[in-house]
Amino acid sequence: MVKNISLSECVDKLKNNYIVAYPTESVFGLGCDPSKKYVVKKLLKLKNRSCNKGFILVASNYSQIREYISESMISVQNKNVLLNSWPGPITFLIPARNTVPHWLTGMSRFVAVRISAHASIQGLCNAFGKALISTSANKSGFIPCRTYTEIVEQFGDNFPVLYGKLGNNKFPTKIINLISGELIRCA
Repeated sequence: MVKNISLSECVDKLKNNYIVAYPTESVFGLGCDPSKKYVVKKLLKLKNRSCNKGFILVASNYSQIREYISESMISVQNKNVLLNSWPGPITFLIPARNTVPHWLTGMSRFVAVRISAHASIQGLCNAFGKALISTSANKSGFIPCRTYTEIVEQFGDNFPVLYGKLGNNKFPTKIINLISGELIRCA
C-alpha cells in the first residue's frame, strides 16, 4: 500500500530534501525543492533522466515564479497572455534569469513554468511557500502514473504521496514558448 501523507507531512518531507509524489491536472507528479541541487540529482537518478532536459516548475501564484523569470524580457502583451492563461493547465517557456540553475533550464535559456489551478498543487505550493519542480511520476520509458498502485509498482510502497485526486485532463499540459508562440507540446 502506498504511503499517503497529509499536506503538512508532505511539506516536512520537501523541507527535509525528499522527493514527493502529488496529484496534478492529469497524472501524478514528482516534485522537490528546485533550489536543492542534491535533491534534484536524486530526482534525475530516480527517473533515469538527463539533466539536459530541464524541469517544469509549478506554483500557486505569480510571485512564486518571479525569481526564475526575466521579466525585463517579457513584453506587456506577453505578460497579459500569462496572467490571462493562469491559473490553468498551460506551461509556458519564459526567458530565465541568469541566476536560474542549469538543472532547471536544461540546455536552454528558458524556464518552464505553470501556475496551476489544481487544488493539490495550489495547497502544496502555498504551504511550502514557493514553486516546486514538477515532472511526471514515472521512470524513463514507463507510462506516467495515474493510480496509487502504479506509484507503488514504479517507486515502492514507502514512497511519499500527497493524498488527493487527479484532475480531469487526459493529457499533460500544453507547453508554449511565450516569446515565439510556438506550441512545444499539445494537450
